[in-house]
Amino acid sequence: MATEITVPQLGESVTEGSIGEWLKQPGDAVAVDEPIASLETDKVAVDVPSPVAGVLSEHRAEVGDTVEVGAVIAVIEEGATGAATKGEEPARAQEKREEGEEKREDQEVTQTLSPAVRRAVLEHGVDPSTIKGTGKDGRLTKEDVIAAAKAKGDSPAPSPTPTPAPAPTATATGEGRNEERVKMTRMRQTIAKRLKGAQDNAALLTTFNDVDMTAVIEARTKYKDLFAKKHDIRLGFMGFFAKAACLALKDVPSVNAYIEGDEIVYHDYVDISVAVSAPNGLVVPVVRDCDKKGFAQIEKDIADYGKRAKDGTLTMADMTGGTFTISNGGVFGSLMSTPIINPPQSAVLGLHRIEDRPVAINGEVKIRPMMYIALSYDHRLIDGREAVTALKIIKEAIEDPTRMLIDL
Repeated sequence: MATEITVPQLGESVTEGSIGEWLKQPGDAVAVDEPIASLETDKVAVDVPSPVAGVLSEHRAEVGDTVEVGAVIAVIEEGATGAATKGEEPARAQEKREEGEEKREDQEVTQTLSPAVRRAVLEHGVDPSTIKGTGKDGRLTKEDVIAAAKAKGDSPAPSPTPTPAPAPTATATGEGRNEERVKMTRMRQTIAKRLKGAQDNAALLTTFNDVDMTAVIEARTKYKDLFAKKHDIRLGFMGFFAKAACLALKDVPSVNAYIEGDEIVYHDYVDISVAVSAPNGLVVPVVRDCDKKGFAQIEKDIADYGKRAKDGTLTMADMTGGTFTISNGGVFGSLMSTPIINPPQSAVLGLHRIEDRPVAINGEVKIRPMMYIALSYDHRLIDGREAVTALKIIKEAIEDPTRMLIDL
């Protein structure tokens, strides 16, 4: 019996997504609840599980297609086993499996590799699945591909014509001057629209300050082993800044509010959106009730979100809401930036790298670990005095962490 696989509910107010990747190809055996496809929505990637066991007989959509909730995207022959589906010739099943393998190879080359690595793979004619990556999270680099080609004794082959794929490469005149057009993922399109919308609709302004990180670094050094032993989590910087932000938002409520129509919505709680990197772009899962949580729970929540962002297992619920955002560009080496607010929120705190700098302390020049911090805010709601005050409270709390314990 044929069972049609439809696009599941994707979350509140989300009516469509796009096919990001086919995890199963025609002719593949499928178990109950086994994912057969990955859908990209505005915020997350969602796996589509099979409700029955059988063999996938056909796709009804291609990678990159936009599909609405309830639309049929695949068909499974329920209860079929072995190489062929019911009533299907073994030769045809084998053909489908071969087609599936080719599609998987095409997807690996065109979707999971960077443009530079993809070109190197095509130029040297090597199989990327046989190469151990040395990049971040084990990803392949161009150097990995070249080293693998040299190890095989292969010389660069004439540039072959790549298999047609959603990301074609167009070669311009002149050796080594290539251009490539890649369709934006749904998540990247949404990020672009939201950031541009924030600039168009809000009166954005950024105020800066610098923070002496000596006290926090000393506290982490002194207590990191005991903290990890007791709570089974590393004591990081984000917990300090989250708690410092809670003090600031309590004293300056407008920074924790947002505009809705002709009304201002204030919150008596602090849900902090923490910007983390995912394979397809930046996402902002929400650490809820930060004002009521301790350092350990905040650090555990952030670590869990970071892992799930890399694994692609964040849900829509994880990123719903949020009253304030913290973005840490310092992990990538940023010295200073002007972060953009995450609508409908009205403010975002930007953290940056820590570096030793000479500073004047009691008339003497000393070297201290310093960090620039930035608060971008919607000037329609937050006055300059309020923004500067909020950032100053954060600065003072980080430079004297005792303030966070006695609520000053």
